[in-house]
Amino acid sequence: MIKGALAAALTPLREDGAALDEDAFGPYLDFLADGGLDGILALGTTGEGILLSVEERKRVTELFRAASGGRLQIAVHCGAQTTADTVALAEHSAALGADGVAVIGPPYFRLDAEALFEHFRRAASACSPTPFYLYEFEATSGYPIPLQVIERLREEVPNLAGLKVSDSPLEKVKPYLLEGLDVFVGAEALLADGLAAGAAGAVSGLAAAYPEEVAAVVRTPSANGAARLGELRASIERFPRHAALKLVVGSRGVPFREDVRAPLRRLSVAERSELLAWLG
Repeated sequence: MIKGALAAALTPLREDGAALDEDAFGPYLDFLADGGLDGILALGTTGEGILLSVEERKRVTELFRAASGGRLQIAVHCGAQTTADTVALAEHSAALGADGVAVIGPPYFRLDAEALFEHFRRAASACSPTPFYLYEFEATSGYPIPLQVIERLREEVPNLAGLKVSDSPLEKVKPYLLEGLDVFVGAEALLADGLAAGAAGAVSGLAAAYPEEVAAVVRTPSANGAARLGELRASIERFPRHAALKLVVGSRGVPFREDVRAPLRRLSVAERSELLAWLG
């Protein structure tokens, strides 16, 4: 089972985002481990996973696993547009010894309860007995995971361990705080309230660049700490988020390029100058 404070990890890229920057994985994992995190979720929204090919995603999982050296828990987001790709990625992650597999509802088509249940069931079966986590993010998938689907999965999927819930505000998170399932909060500003309500930890995009800040709030939750994280995230999100987070990581001494996979874009010259001035 995964636990604690996890980063929704960035994916190191080069050649204007066309290729993996394999040399950066080791230094980046060192940075996250030194920041006090318990683990990472690879290839999620922050990790650009949906924009990478199946083979690239398998390679990313291999690189993160190798770079971790057992210091960090490695959960892998395996959600894809098709069930076949999702199953292939889940099988691969489990075979590599991932600590958890997470899957979002496929975007674009709004699946009904039966189709969504079958998609998740097949993904969970493909990685069993590796712990399986639903990734609830209505703004990204286009629809929420119905509670009836989760209850059915609890009855039929023995390795269902919990959820990552990136929804906001807290009222949208609370229905997923189900007894017996570990819930990881995605919105940093909700961390204190979410943990107080029973969440197990955080899977944070902000932790991809500020691991020590997020780890501190997960270890010692406070309203002020969560508010500070919310303000920090808002400052980053004035810019294209993926490129901005990558610049921040590079500015903190990690050999990390700012390249992102199209159609995401790099920072403009003006945006880059503004962000660097804000970073001081």
